[in-house]
Amino acid sequence: MELKEQAGALLESAAGYIATRTIKIGLDHGLFEVIAERGPLSSGDLAGAAGIDQLYSQVWCRSAFASGVLVGHDDNAYALAPHIEELLLNQASPAYVGGLFKVITEPEMFDVFSENLSSGKRIWWDQTSPQWIAAVGETGGAFNTRFIPEGLSQIPGAAERLAAGGRALELACGTGVGLVRLGTEYPSLGLVGLDGDAHSLRAARARVDDAGMSGRVELLHSGMEDLDVSDEYDAITINVSMHECRDIEKVTAAVYRALKPGGYFLNSDFPFPDTAEGIRTVPGRLMSGVQFFEALIDDQLLGVGYYLDLFDRHGFADTGVVELTPVHAITWAKK
Repeated sequence: MELKEQAGALLESAAGYIATRTIKIGLDHGLFEVIAERGPLSSGDLAGAAGIDQLYSQVWCRSAFASGVLVGHDDNAYALAPHIEELLLNQASPAYVGGLFKVITEPEMFDVFSENLSSGKRIWWDQTSPQWIAAVGETGGAFNTRFIPEGLSQIPGAAERLAAGGRALELACGTGVGLVRLGTEYPSLGLVGLDGDAHSLRAARARVDDAGMSGRVELLHSGMEDLDVSDEYDAITINVSMHECRDIEKVTAAVYRALKPGGYFLNSDFPFPDTAEGIRTVPGRLMSGVQFFEALIDDQLLGVGYYLDLFDRHGFADTGVVELTPVHAITWAKK
């Protein structure tokens, strides 16, 4: 690569950072919502409607326009660019990515890593901020939206088995988003959620109760490695958490034992690239960024090849991959 090309690549990265901070400011202060509801708006009108300084509004609008999230209209007014409302504001959409811009600007993504770079100090989830937890929850929620039911419908026989009833277990169920989605999509299915964090389980109980599923959902306070039942579940699911197992071999063996014959293990996660070329793509660069936080909790994302080999080692009879987006894949296995 020539000097001029390399300089251009570096400046493109800097421009992407500016776009990220611009988007985060717009999300934090509700500027996208105001434009969606009232736009097109001039920067002065946006300042009045959002209660912000007029000069700052002008600067933000210009940067948002430069970053491609706003488009210009007559009379120096701005509107949201196509699809931005769905991508940045609609958390119910499988295309939602607004949480990502919150996650990557929180201190836990890069600042804490930098602080701990020399010492190698690790942290755990209970040492992260409420803002970090909320941002991760938004991002994980979009994974669940794509996973259930779209992803499940692409796995031979899985949706039919869930629709027929029986019992399903969600590992690392967190605050219960996936449990409610499963219960809504498959009304005959009995559900169990397992998580090692008591605070998350209290939130999951509230979410489940609010959804009217109190009698259908059992919650277990336990680590994944402590799962110890046999032939009990028709399906076991996990969403963006399998790579965080303290002992992934033990968890996979426990999952195999816990499934009924013909039962499904359904792992929704980031598919970290297996090649150098893949890491240099935009999805690969994004997932490489996620690795900074994963390192803090002594983990790293894993590729689909790793998961398929893992399933084969533990005796699963049938395995496969469904790619939902370049940063989201389901690796599945059948007992």
